[in-house]
Amino acid sequence: MRAKTTEERKLLEAFDPIAEALELDIVRVRLQGSREPGGSRFLQIMAERKTDGDINVTQCARLSRAISAYIDEVDPIPGEFTLEVSSPGIDRPLTRLKDFETYEGLEARIELDRLAEGRKRFRGVLAGIEDDHIAIDLEGEEETALIPFDWVIDAKLILNDELMKRGAEAKAARGDEDEEEDEDFDDDFEDDEDLEDDEPANDDK
Repeated sequence: MRAKTTEERKLLEAFDPIAEALELDIVRVRLQGSREPGGSRFLQIMAERKTDGDINVTQCARLSRAISAYIDEVDPIPGEFTLEVSSPGIDRPLTRLKDFETYEGLEARIELDRLAEGRKRFRGVLAGIEDDHIAIDLEGEEETALIPFDWVIDAKLILNDELMKRGAEAKAARGDEDEEEDEDFDDDFEDDEDLEDDEPANDDK
């Protein structure tokens, strides 16, 4: 689910090592829009820190620059496109089997590629994983349901009070670390711009 199409899977394969070098994980890659000549496309990349599942502005900018450099060199996407690198958000998509264990106890919505018990959409409280199955407690059901992860085509957390509370607690635990890193990055970026402005122009290119 991190990538749905063949084109997205190829991009993900290329982007994973880039994110790895920055100690980040790519949560999802989506490439949308027209492939026709003159059509504009939109490349969205969601990423997170390996340590706590979050990401700050500085890390988004670094990943965006690294991926842009790769795209400029290899040109894997024909035509015009817009790149966006962002966090998964508090009501994040669940794209890997481990996500369903990490966010155990929170409410989620899951959509399958086939019918299970007469339906494709489920909503309930995540109860971890068992082998390659997602465990979920569905409303009105006494027993925990097990859903094969391979059947899932879309899943995300539901924004509610419990999720908001957990998000606030995580933010408080991080303190001002992200803000300090963003400020340091801004200072470095300004210094880089100054150096570039001071460099003499090369007219021989």
